[in-house]
Amino acid sequence: MDAKRKTHIPVTAGSGNVFADLGFAEPEEELTKAQLAGHIRRILKHRRLTQVRAAALMGIDQPKVSALLNGRLANFSSGRLMRLLTALGQDVDIVVRPARRQPKSVARGRIQALAG
Repeated sequence: MDAKRKTHIPVTAGSGNVFADLGFAEPEEELTKAQLAGHIRRILKHRRLTQVRAAALMGIDQPKVSALLNGRLANFSSGRLMRLLTALGQDVDIVVRPARRQPKSVARGRIQALAG
């Protein structure tokens, strides 16, 4: 066998939020929107809904469903995505609690959308 040259590829550990790692202005909001859209995507797939039928159920037009399913979320707020989930028969619970212990350099809490 030929000896293959090993290339060193530098690896940087992520923060857990790709939007923060990429320098987005509001990374928590972007991550929350992506998580909510993921829940919608799974529901539509599980129910085997067409984009047209999903649009009718959610009260939006089909191109917006297409944008949502393709991750184009600029025109969707977290609130709007939560309303779409309720239109699909989902309960959305918002829980507010003190942030977990964090280093003093991190004074902010976090937002996330969890499946129940």
